[in-house]
Amino acid sequence: MTTTIPSHRYADTVNDSVVMMKRCVRRSLRDPEAFFTALTLPVILMLLFVYVFGGAMQTGVAYVNYVVPGIIVLCAGFGAGTTSVAVAQDMSNGLVDRFRSMPVVSGSLLIGHIGASVLRNMLATTLVIGVGLLVGWRPTGSFVDWLAAIAVIVVFVLALSWLAAAFGVVASGPESANLMTIVFMFLPYVSTAFVPADTMPHWLRGFAEYQPVTPIIETLRGLWMGTDSGQQPVVALVWCGGILLCAVIAATRAYNRRNMR
Repeated sequence: MTTTIPSHRYADTVNDSVVMMKRCVRRSLRDPEAFFTALTLPVILMLLFVYVFGGAMQTGVAYVNYVVPGIIVLCAGFGAGTTSVAVAQDMSNGLVDRFRSMPVVSGSLLIGHIGASVLRNMLATTLVIGVGLLVGWRPTGSFVDWLAAIAVIVVFVLALSWLAAAFGVVASGPESANLMTIVFMFLPYVSTAFVPADTMPHWLRGFAEYQPVTPIIETLRGLWMGTDSGQQPVVALVWCGGILLCAVIAATRAYNRRNMR
C-alpha cells in the first residue's frame, strides 16, 4: 500500500515559500545601504580591475573580456554572505519559534531566503553584464550559449545560496555567519577569475586549477567568448550538483534540528 501527499500540501508549501520570499525581498529594500552596496561593489571591482590593473594583465585577450565571468562569480559570493547573515538573524531572534505556533509549512522560511538570494544575485549579475558591455566587453556567444551561461549562473547561485543558508542555520549569530561565509568572497581571487593559473606560483597553481570556482568561470568564459572549455562544463556541473545536494541536506537537517528544540 502506497501513500500520497495531498496536493494541497504542495500548494501550501509554494504559497508559504512565496510569502517568505517577498518578506526577505522587502527586508532587503528596508536596508538600502546594504542592498546598494551588494549591487554596486561588484561593478566597482570590475571597473577597478579593468582600468587600474587591466593594462598590466597579460591574458591574451582584452582584459575586460577576460574578467567579466570572474566578477559575476565574485558577485555570487557577496550575495551568499548576505543570505547567511539574514538566515542567522531569523534563527537567533525568536522568529522561528513564532512561526512554529502558526500554520506555516516548515522549511518555507529557508526556501524564501533562497528565492530572495537568487533574485538579488541575478539583479546584480544583470548590472555587471550591463556595465561590462558599456566598458567594452564584447561576448561572441550565440543565443543558445547565453541561455546556457545563464543556466550555469542560476545553478551556481542556487548551490551557493543553500550552502550559505546552512551556515546561517548553524551559526550562533549574524556575526558568526558572516565570518563563516567570508571564504565565498575570497575564493574567486585564488582562481582564474582575474589572471590565468599558469601565472601563479607552482604551489598555488594546483589549488587555483582544481577548486570549484575555476571550472565555473572557465565554462562561462567559453560560452560567452567562444573559446574551447574542454571538460570544464562537466566539472562545473558536477561541482554545482554536489554542493547543491550536500547543502540542501545539511541546511534542512540543521533547520529541523533547531526547529525541534
